Amino acid sequence: MTVWIINPFDNLPVEGYRPQRYWLMAEAFSAAGHAVTLWTQDWSHANKARRKVKPSAAPFSLKYIHVPGYSRNICFRRILSHWKFAGNWAEEASRQDVKPDLLIGSSPPLFIGREVRGFCARTGAKYIVDIMDAWPETFERVVPGWTLSWMRSIAGRNYRSASAITAVTKSYLELAKGDGAECPMHLCYHGIRLPEESLGKSCEGRNCADGAIRLVYAGNMSLSYDLATVIEAVKKDEGLLLDLAGSGPDEPSLRSRAADCARIRFHGYLSEAALRNLLAKADVGVVPMFDDSCVGVPYKLADYAAAGLPVASSLHGETAELLSGHKAGVTYDAGDTAAFSSAARLAATLDCSGKPLARLFDSSRLYQEYVAFAHSVCGG
Repeated sequence: MTVWIINPFDNLPVEGYRPQRYWLMAEAFSAAGHAVTLWTQDWSHANKARRKVKPSAAPFSLKYIHVPGYSRNICFRRILSHWKFAGNWAEEASRQDVKPDLLIGSSPPLFIGREVRGFCARTGAKYIVDIMDAWPETFERVVPGWTLSWMRSIAGRNYRSASAITAVTKSYLELAKGDGAECPMHLCYHGIRLPEESLGKSCEGRNCADGAIRLVYAGNMSLSYDLATVIEAVKKDEGLLLDLAGSGPDEPSLRSRAADCARIRFHGYLSEAALRNLLAKADVGVVPMFDDSCVGVPYKLADYAAAGLPVASSLHGETAELLSGHKAGVTYDAGDTAAFSSAARLAATLDCSGKPLARLFDSSRLYQEYVAFAHSVCGG
């Protein structure tokens, strides 16, 4: 069958980054014999810069939709960009000679849901909503809930009208059910390619020569992340080192906070090879997220698990359950520097080589199961 996958946010391997959820999903559908198109936007969400359209050697088609740029994750300009992405996608989709049997659209963005629903009604295609973030719930910690009612209404309509719903965490499936969705549902964690050496790697010999514990954080630097507490804890504890990979609106303030500590290093966005190298040298991966960020299982947990790293995390709920159940990390309370330091030191004593938590995020298994679920939705 013909499959279209729509996600404007993921980094792309053609830009030097490791493949993320929707690229790996497209590969899985292609490997199963389907004709696949991955739709993205020509603005890099991570770098906040215009993308250069580059040829891809992927076994599927890659299409870019033009959108206005934006400089912050939470701003009216981004809302405008999402609205234009939906309209411009609809125009481009209508011009395609071959129409899809199945569309898989990430949520967010939200506006494109109406366009996809209308397109599917005209063509008879099935529509799977894949929830990768809780919108608008994730914004309730920064703006009054009543101002988000319009977003909640859009999300609810998207869920209720879908042929099926998939999500990266159980809590997001429950969110869709709470909005009245009654269609088939499937849990699919963020998948990541697992290098064979990561599954057999021992934690012995990873520590620095001076015995310090090397911590690593890979991801966004924004209001959902309690990186200030991590930095303050490392400044107080001379036995800890911290490497930060990524960027975001809070990076300047975090750099200023860490300026007087040589044990804290910022690396910016890294290529796949450079990130893998950084993780290979670390002792503990850090997930410093606020519970009210509404994140159930973050992407970085898969990154750390694939590298055989134990984790110090401030996320309770599903992430805490996974870490505890697989003996793969320690949970602490956000905002508590002493608790973070203790959690990091305790996590460093855990040997996560070959642990099943890594296999939980194995993309080869996860997306094969996703393809099988999609087949059932389409009556295959």
